[in-house]
Amino acid sequence: MTEQDASAADAAADAEDVDLEDAPDDVDADAIDLDDVTGAEDAPDDELVERVAESDPEDIARELAALRTRTDALESEVADLKAEADELEDKLKRKQAEFQNYKKRMDKRREEEKQRATEDLVTRVLDVRDNLERALDQDEDAEIRSGVESTLRQLDDVLAAENVEVIDPDPGEDVDPTQHQVLANVESDEDPGAIADVHRPGYEMAEKVLREAQVTVSEE
Repeated sequence: MTEQDASAADAAADAEDVDLEDAPDDVDADAIDLDDVTGAEDAPDDELVERVAESDPEDIARELAALRTRTDALESEVADLKAEADELEDKLKRKQAEFQNYKKRMDKRREEEKQRATEDLVTRVLDVRDNLERALDQDEDAEIRSGVESTLRQLDDVLAAENVEVIDPDPGEDVDPTQHQVLANVESDEDPGAIADVHRPGYEMAEKVLREAQVTVSEE
């Protein structure tokens, strides 16, 4: 007798042992099918049982090994794809950050260019301003002095509107190579190496030096 036959015999024996006299009052004992009661849920898949029974153990072992190998390969492939996806996500984040930085640089550059749109014109006007200041220094009693002063104020207002600032250091200040042009070393009462006098003021526009201030420096 095979194991399958033995299992069937045991199920039949269990069915014979069922005593319907013990059924509850609300249960119709005549309507109960003992075949449905005994082990129906635990019955094995007949097709699977038959396949296993007819297969060679070595074939089954090889098939299981192949399935494990395929499973491992799929898991490895999934891991590789996840790693590739993570790498692509990191690259995307870096590109987004680079683009944002580039955009900020472009915005800053456009703003600076906008502020210096009239840079060439302003540079040419600076000599006019210098001449007006020299005219004021030459004759304090001239009849046209008030007119020159008014013109100079108007010109300064125009330059201020174009973000132009005067570079006019006081004597005694330190020399700034980015804003000051040293013409000569002279004797003065200032500390050695400090600015002694300003020969010509400088100008900067939107944080860009258009013209350095010309200065003399106290001898060391």
